[in-house]
Amino acid sequence: MNISSNSVVALTYELHTTTPEGNQVFVEKANDENPLVFLYGVGMMLPKFEEHLTGLKAGDEYSFELSPSEGYGEIDPAAHVDLPITMFKEAGGELPNVGDVIPLQDNQGNQFRAGVTGVHEEFISVDLNHPMAGKNLIFSGKILNVRQATEDELSHGHAHGIDGHSGH
Repeated sequence: MNISSNSVVALTYELHTTTPEGNQVFVEKANDENPLVFLYGVGMMLPKFEEHLTGLKAGDEYSFELSPSEGYGEIDPAAHVDLPITMFKEAGGELPNVGDVIPLQDNQGNQFRAGVTGVHEEFISVDLNHPMAGKNLIFSGKILNVRQATEDELSHGHAHGIDGHSGH
C-alpha cells in the first residue's frame, strides 16, 4: 500500500538541522524499535513533511530538507514576552532558570512551551518561538509499514499504533 490520505504510517527518521556554517547537527531520531506512527493527512504532521512521503510504501527510504517556512516558520523577533514573577511564585514551584523550557497555556486552553531567556526581579522573559523556528529540517529514514486506518482511528483523528490495536 502506498502512503495516501487516511493511511497509518510507521517510519524511522533522523532529524538534523544546520549551523550557520553549514554543518549538520543531530536533533532526534525514531528507530525500528520505537518508530514514529501517525495518521497521514489529518494535520498531525508538518504539511511539507507529509507531501514528501506521499506515494511511498513499506521498504522505501527517503531523504529531504524542509526550509524554515516549510517547517516551523521563521524566527519572530516579536515573540518574546515578560511574564510576572508572581505567576511562578503562586504556582508554588521553583523559579525557572535561563535555558529552561516551560509549559504555558493561553486563554483558549491551548498548551505550548516557551524558552526562558531571562530571570529578573519582577518578571521572567520567555521566547515563544518554536525551538525549530528559523531552522532547515533535514529528514532521512525508512518507511516500515503503511496500512489503511481503522474506523476508530479515523473518528478519533489519530493512529492506534503500528497494528491499529494500541488504544487509549
